Amino acid sequence: MTTAVDLRAPLARYATLLHAPAGDRHHVASPLGAWLLGALCAPAAATVGGQVAEDLERALGVELITARELATALLDDPHPAVLSAAALWLAGPPIPAVDEWIAELPATVETGPLPTQAEADSWAHEHTLGLIKEMPLQIRPETLLLLVTALATRVSWARPFTLVPATRLGATSPWREAVGQVLETPSHGHDAYVARVPGIGDVAVHTGYATEGLRVTSVIAQPGTPPVEVIAAAYELAVASATRGAVDRRSLFDLPLGEGPLWTITEERVQTAAPGGREELHQAVLPAWSVFSRHDLNRADLGIPAAAAAAKHALGIPDGWHEARQVAMARYTRLGFEAAAISAMMAGVSMPIPQDGVRRTAELRFGHPYAVVALADRPWRDGWQPDITEGAAWLSLPVFSAWIAEPTEAAE
Repeated sequence: MTTAVDLRAPLARYATLLHAPAGDRHHVASPLGAWLLGALCAPAAATVGGQVAEDLERALGVELITARELATALLDDPHPAVLSAAALWLAGPPIPAVDEWIAELPATVETGPLPTQAEADSWAHEHTLGLIKEMPLQIRPETLLLLVTALATRVSWARPFTLVPATRLGATSPWREAVGQVLETPSHGHDAYVARVPGIGDVAVHTGYATEGLRVTSVIAQPGTPPVEVIAAAYELAVASATRGAVDRRSLFDLPLGEGPLWTITEERVQTAAPGGREELHQAVLPAWSVFSRHDLNRADLGIPAAAAAAKHALGIPDGWHEARQVAMARYTRLGFEAAAISAMMAGVSMPIPQDGVRRTAELRFGHPYAVVALADRPWRDGWQPDITEGAAWLSLPVFSAWIAEPTEAAE
């Protein structure tokens, strides 16, 4: 089984693509949530083959079979600090190609008939700890498929921040007048340092550790650095720190004293047991923040059009429509961190365009004795159940039959 380690580099690349359109706008996203959306379509794309398979493979950054294995490993064995879920809902009777696709999905992926909008919104609320109230897509009458992934977390810092005046953000900070108080790291339970990043230069890094096993890394670069480059650096530094990889940490003794845009370095005489008598201490001051974002996922570089093409091929509607979006939120406070994202892809067949024509109507009258037969079939709850495990032997079996020869009065 392929391990999640293989996903780190492809996911970092995927993240730069997803974040790029947002530019410098305040936003949050879940690249993993969107990536999983495409990965869950990998079995269907493998069946289609050709350009569809190639496009999805290129976007996901791994082979389709690897994407399927990674999705299974993540969803079937979730991290204790991250609530994860996925669902594939369908309208219409069972289709062999779709049944084969479902058989290849992770065991934890919920499958069943297409829900109502209220039911879909309730699912989003339930699987995001109540942080997201509704689906990013509105189900249409012609919708045949809805594929969703959900990721959510709510954790507490191992050591909470303390509150300090916003002036501590520095004389050049545009936020020093926007808020009254900000967060300062305690003496332990957090990590802060300066690192050199190729192509960007020196950056300030802070990592907060949650008791539930989550770590949240913040990275700030010089003003004017393209956001997508800083995001890429944050992915690299966070992974390297977590895996004990190479991080080019800068000694404070190699940096100039005084105030700069990212830090202030001071020096004082102290008693220390540090090697060479050179002790280094790092603190961090950050604002609390909260954000809610929407993202259009229907982009070729994210692989969603290819994933949708595979899904539509399985449904037998290659010329049908599709759309995909993500909603995400996050909140960073003195006590902890919470975040959630719902990524959704929907597909269907377009309603025919009305045109001038002729209509004939037949009124059928059951005016004399006639027969009735009732037989067992798949349940219907806003769509046919794709499969049932109980009473399978009853399918298409006549259960009741009648001959109607004595009508009764129809009452209100």
